[in-house]
Amino acid sequence: MPRVIKSPEIRSAELLDCAQRLFFERGYDNTTVNDIIREVGLSKGAFYHHFASKEALLEALSARLARDSMAELQPMLEDPSLDAIGRLNALFAGSRQLNVELAPQLRRTFFVLFRPENLALFHRVDLAARELVLPAIADLLRKGTEEGALDVPDPEAFAEMLLQLRLIFRDVTQQALRQAELGQIEEAAQMLDERLRLYGIAIDRLLKLPDGTIKAVQPGFSRAFLEAG
Repeated sequence: MPRVIKSPEIRSAELLDCAQRLFFERGYDNTTVNDIIREVGLSKGAFYHHFASKEALLEALSARLARDSMAELQPMLEDPSLDAIGRLNALFAGSRQLNVELAPQLRRTFFVLFRPENLALFHRVDLAARELVLPAIADLLRKGTEEGALDVPDPEAFAEMLLQLRLIFRDVTQQALRQAELGQIEEAAQMLDERLRLYGIAIDRLLKLPDGTIKAVQPGFSRAFLEAG
């Protein structure tokens, strides 16, 4: 059969689509480059023309998932009926919903990224997502300061601090998922809820807001996340 010529953008999207499906179905470790190119119908040389390695493919996939998530959350960031604090809380609520919806698929990849030997890969994936999210958070903080709802002297620096705080969940989420796998759902959910509550307080104090202003957790979220799928 004649070779089908497609644009680089279409080929890259096909590889990402296939990788997402296989990573979520089989797990990252259990999916090889050969599996992906066989499904897509490309040569190994063609694969490496688009992505330097399987790790690079995962980074690109993480960035695409972050873009998709931001597209889902963008209406909350731009809701004219909410002030800056309302938009922040809406952002957290939307993120919780996405985490529950995607939990069955994402946890297979999370377990790989959480391994100590994959620390460098985890940070590259996190950086790819953070670079997309940071401008939106900084813009929210800037508008909040202009509106008088917040007092943030450097929105970009504070946005970076808020996103860095998220990294504390790398280990606690891994621990909670492991506990859940052992049947200790209640203990795991309580631990995750408490850490999320403290995360909300940390954001409150960073932004000079009363404790409890930012709702980083809601009743039942951690259990729903751990039991999803």
